[in-house]
Amino acid sequence: MRVLGVDPGLTRCGVGVVEGVAGRPLTMLGVGVVRTPADADLGHRLVAIEQGLEQWLDEHRPEYVAVERVFSQHNVRTVMGTAQASAVALLCASRRGIPVALHTPSEVKAAVTGSGRADKAQVGAMVTRLLRLSAPPKPADAADALALAICHIWRAPAQNRIQRAVALHTAHATKGRTA
Repeated sequence: MRVLGVDPGLTRCGVGVVEGVAGRPLTMLGVGVVRTPADADLGHRLVAIEQGLEQWLDEHRPEYVAVERVFSQHNVRTVMGTAQASAVALLCASRRGIPVALHTPSEVKAAVTGSGRADKAQVGAMVTRLLRLSAPPKPADAADALALAICHIWRAPAQNRIQRAVALHTAHATKGRTA
């Protein structure tokens, strides 16, 4: 499974591609940040993020895109920018027919470190260890993008089984009512 992780942000949008399957060693295929100038017009910043993400999608051809789910913060301006960058990532993947999964920050932290309350340094250290890197990816947005991809690789098989079970149950329940 090849996953593009996206840590959305207007100034720094972290991106990272990881390949592998749950229970086996994972491989980092690329990591970076799509940057936009803070003083640029919002529309131009969103276009720059789109262009950067499209380049990553073209180069790495992921099977899935994992995006950090936007959560409420005290700073509304920050959460709005994060939500806008997140929407661009969803749009780029959906336009290509690539499935998108949203993972909460605490879900990603718990998957990668074992604690949903881990700090950025702990996430970076575990990403470094799990991907057998010589140093933590910088900036933290890049490490977070890799953590999102790792989280999705590890959680997707269980989530897919649950979705199939629910669909099967729903089909049987619907069939039972129409008989």
